[in-house]
Amino acid sequence: MFVHLGMNTFTDREWGEGTEDPALFDPQGLDAHQWARTAREAGFGTIVLTAKHHDGFCLWPSDTTGHTVAASPWRGGAGDVVREAADACAAEGVRLGVYCSPWDRNAPSYGSGRAYDDLYLAQLTELLTGYGDIAEVWFDGAVGETARGRQAYDWTRIFGTVRQLQPEAVIFSDAGPDVRWVGNEDGAAGATCWSSIDPARVPTPGRSDPWTLDSLRHGDPEGSVWRPAETDVSIRPGWFWHPDEQPLDGAALLELYLTSVGRNSKLLLNVPPNRDGRLEDADLAALHAFAALREEVLGSDLLAGSTIEADGHTLTITPPAPVRTNLITVREDVEEGQHIAAFRLQVDAGAGWQPLASGTTIGHLRALQIPPTTVHRLRLLLDLAYGPARVTHLGAHLDRRGEHRRRADSHD
Repeated sequence: MFVHLGMNTFTDREWGEGTEDPALFDPQGLDAHQWARTAREAGFGTIVLTAKHHDGFCLWPSDTTGHTVAASPWRGGAGDVVREAADACAAEGVRLGVYCSPWDRNAPSYGSGRAYDDLYLAQLTELLTGYGDIAEVWFDGAVGETARGRQAYDWTRIFGTVRQLQPEAVIFSDAGPDVRWVGNEDGAAGATCWSSIDPARVPTPGRSDPWTLDSLRHGDPEGSVWRPAETDVSIRPGWFWHPDEQPLDGAALLELYLTSVGRNSKLLLNVPPNRDGRLEDADLAALHAFAALREEVLGSDLLAGSTIEADGHTLTITPPAPVRTNLITVREDVEEGQHIAAFRLQVDAGAGWQPLASGTTIGHLRALQIPPTTVHRLRLLLDLAYGPARVTHLGAHLDRRGEHRRRADSHD
C-alpha cells in the first residue's frame, strides 16, 4: 500500500514547487496506526511511505535541510512521520518501505551534480539507518530542469547505498535492479508478462520511450535478469488527497487485482491520508469491501477434491460434481523459473471438449475471467514452454457479481 502524504496534501496539488511554507503542514489527527491496521486488515504486507516528494519537503527531521516537519507546527515541530509509520507498522506486523524522491525542487544544490548527490545520499542514509528494517526502497526517475541544468543521478552510488545499509530491501525503479515498473499507472500489467527482462532495453530509471515501455509491460522470456513487474495505481484519481475526489469501490479494486496480481505482477495501491492525517471513511470502506470480495471470490477453489490426470503437457481435472465458474486461476512454480509461454484451456460442459480460454504467460498467478460455465471436466494444455513446465495450481472460482451482471445484461 502506497501512502502519499506531504505538502501537496495541504496545497491541493500533485507536484509542489518546493517553495511552500512548512507552516502549511499540520495533520493534527495523524494516525499511522490507522494506516497500518487498515493495510493489515485489507491484506497488504507492506506500506511504502512518501518520505520526500518532488517538492523536497521531508516528513522526518532531516539534518540535511530546514525544509522538514521540524519547521512545521505539527507536533510542535518535534514530529516525525517516518518514525510514527515505522512504529505503527511494527505494531501491526506490516513491513515498511520508503519513497525518497531524487528530484528535489527545494534543494539549492539540485542540478549541481556531486554536491546534490551527496545531499541526497545523506537523506537516504538517514532513512535507511534510523527506522529499523526497510522492506522496499522505491525510486522514480523524475528529473527537473534548473538554471544549472539537469541533475544526472548517480544510480551506482544510490543503489550501492541501499545494498550496504539495507541488504534485504527490495529496490524498485522502472529499471530495477530488483523490481521493475509495469510501464503505466492504470493498474494493468501486460496480458503477456515475463518476470525476466533484458536490462539493455531499460538501462536507467526515467526512460519512457515506446520500446522501453513495451519492454517494461511485457518483459522478455530470454531476459538475463529476474525483475518482476510492480503495478502502481491510486485508489483516487490523484496520488495525494484532494477534497473533490472519491475512491474506487471494492469491485473496481478487485478488477485492478485481477489485471495486476492476476497477470504475474505485484500491486502497489496508493491510499492517501487527508489533511487530518487519516484515511477517509470512503477509502476504508472500499478497502474492506475489496478484501471481502477477494476472500469471497478467490478464498476457495471449486475444484478442490478433484481427480487430476497429467499426461505430458496436458493436465485434466475432474471435480466430484459439476461446478459453475466464471474465473479460472493458474499458478506456475516460479521458484524454478518462469517458462510457460502459451497455454489453452478446454472445458467439457457435458457435451465433449470445447475451447474455453487461452493465454501466453502464467507466472506466479494468472487469472482468466470467462463467461459463466458449468465444468464437468477442465483441461489445461501447454503449447509452448522455454523450460520445464511446472504448474502448481489450476483452480476455478465464482464471482457472483459477474453472474448478476451477465444475467442483467442478457435480460436487457
